[in-house]
Amino acid sequence: MRSTWAEQALAVARKDLLLEGRSRVNLNAMLFFAVMILLVFSFALGPDRTHLRAAAGGLLWLAFLFSGLLAFGRAYQLETENNAFEGLLLIARHRSAIYAGKVLAVVAVMLGLEIIIVPLMAVLYNLDIWTALPAAFAVAVLGTLGFAAIGALYGALTMSLRAREVMLPILLLPITVPVILGAVRATTIVLTGATGRLDLWLELLVAFDVIFLTAGVLTFEYAVGQ
Repeated sequence: MRSTWAEQALAVARKDLLLEGRSRVNLNAMLFFAVMILLVFSFALGPDRTHLRAAAGGLLWLAFLFSGLLAFGRAYQLETENNAFEGLLLIARHRSAIYAGKVLAVVAVMLGLEIIIVPLMAVLYNLDIWTALPAAFAVAVLGTLGFAAIGALYGALTMSLRAREVMLPILLLPITVPVILGAVRATTIVLTGATGRLDLWLELLVAFDVIFLTAGVLTFEYAVGQ
């Protein structure tokens, strides 16, 4: 019996998450990198709580951003060994399901990291954000999904390059600027109560998520070029 598109996507996501869970090397590196960013900027900004609150949204997504770059590289790193990715393409009935599975796996890894980082940032920066956690989680999901939608596609484009660690952020960051800016602004409004229309920023994130996911599903087969 042939598996459906959704079943194939879930199988790819499950495979990537099992590999990540067994090694935990990349997850530990992402967590360490994110914590170091928050620590360095907390010392740079000083003990002034007003400054820390104002910069919290930007610093939080800066940590997510660079940690996400590690996740995108890892998503295809193992696939390049022993021609594993070619084998995956051969057995996949729907190649776009591979892309969807990669997106799901990266989003799951990044959200797991964010669940740890956000409370840590609240303690480190002495911020009272606990009542805003549901709204912050919604922003995190939308921002992470849009970021991962492009990252999973560009990870496939650069996985065969020798300089993929350099080329991936160069190609990825300019495209994801709207998502990053929207996520930073929405997070700032949620965490600090700053003035602004939160609903407009959430609508922007939803729109870009739909655009990026659709573009990834439609172009992934041409991106891998197999």
